[in-house]
Amino acid sequence: MTDSPETTRAGAFHGIMDRPYLILILTTLFWGGNVVAGKLAVGHIDAHSLMILRWTGALLLVVPFAIGPVKRDWPVIRARWLLYLFYGAVGYATFNVFVYVAAHYTTGVNTALEQATINIMVLLFNFVLFGTRVRVLQLAGVVLTIAGIALIATHGELSRIVRLDLNVGDLMVLFACLAYAVYSIALRWRPQTNWLSFLAATFVGAILASIAYQATIGDGLARLPANLGAIDAQGWMIVAYTVIFPSVLSQMLYVRGIELIGSNRASLFINLIPLFGTIGSIIVLGEVLQPFHFIAAVLIAAGIVLAEWSARRG
Repeated sequence: MTDSPETTRAGAFHGIMDRPYLILILTTLFWGGNVVAGKLAVGHIDAHSLMILRWTGALLLVVPFAIGPVKRDWPVIRARWLLYLFYGAVGYATFNVFVYVAAHYTTGVNTALEQATINIMVLLFNFVLFGTRVRVLQLAGVVLTIAGIALIATHGELSRIVRLDLNVGDLMVLFACLAYAVYSIALRWRPQTNWLSFLAATFVGAILASIAYQATIGDGLARLPANLGAIDAQGWMIVAYTVIFPSVLSQMLYVRGIELIGSNRASLFINLIPLFGTIGSIIVLGEVLQPFHFIAAVLIAAGIVLAEWSARRG
């Protein structure tokens, strides 16, 4: 007796979901694409409109599949609703709104490379807040990565740090990274509910936060209808990409990756975003690498290798 095609597909899906390295690589591939999408959005869709449409679309996409899990998990969701809203507001909305706005001021390559700081912040938060052991080689990796990020943020002129002469877009990306590091750490308190329930509940938080950002740092809720009406075909294509890949698939896979190998090691894979985001920025956006990008990439890559090798030894 042979398995049905449905059984075979289900087995393949569960097999993928038990392979942390594969799912975390896919996660960062889609997020790297999000960097390119944010840059492509400039002039085609307002950053805040993209945020509202992205998370609303993501919620609508998962709702048909999440109704049953949400009903079963409703007592937990109701008891921990503030935590779910926090995840959506900080990890989804805050991170992405600053990345999208930053696209008006800095390059896609810079945005991609700077996201390696998420790993540094997760390591430091785990050490300071929870006393998680950090090995010497991990610290060496952190130092190398910091040096690489400093080169990027100063566009190869480290003296600009002393003068506090930093690009506002690069600073926005670093703030976005801080938000995502906080989200990554907070996932240790994630309630044990179905992943579809988790996505549905957190997407609500992301939508509410996106509306709040439109009302405050955006141009106001009164302008939203006009902004939505101004979206062109490319803008709607960007909405579709961000809904399906970096929103639904990447969030699901990242949560699963943390479940399998922990936030310290899972966050290391975020450093693959520089690779995917840089390649995408060169191929799709036509951006040109500068000499400081190459030096920074070597430092960041060396930091990843040292930190991950040290973590695996432990």
